[in-house]
Amino acid sequence: MKTQVNEIKISYKGGLKSSKWQKIGSSQDAAELLFEDWNKDTIGIQETFKVVLLNNSNKVKGVYQLSRGGITSTLIDLSILFAVILKSLSVAIILVHNHPSGKLQPSDADKRLTNKIKKASRIFDITILDHLIFAPDGDYYSFSDNGLL
Repeated sequence: MKTQVNEIKISYKGGLKSSKWQKIGSSQDAAELLFEDWNKDTIGIQETFKVVLLNNSNKVKGVYQLSRGGITSTLIDLSILFAVILKSLSVAIILVHNHPSGKLQPSDADKRLTNKIKKASRIFDITILDHLIFAPDGDYYSFSDNGLL
């Protein structure tokens, strides 16, 4: 009797030609791209965490919403985060989430999470270019610009 198992297929479908991918050269470039696309109806109500997936030229391959939580927090599953990064064959990422309160300073939990992701990313040679925190009005805080990466 032959043993049967499920087949696992890994794929990435991009509809946008690579020549059209936006290049990220600064935190401002990333903030403009992300804030434009953020749901303005929920940015002041629910905390949402996204990851920007980049190639080795710092061009955006895509943006993935990892989680949406409550007013003060959202849960991040590192297994899902790295599955998305690896599945898309991305070599660099930008982490981003919002603070519905409008407070831009990162919390201790934000710093711990960033360091945990940074440590795990070293195993896969993935570069964390930045971690942005948005206020509902579009102001943002950059971990990179403030020396926290």
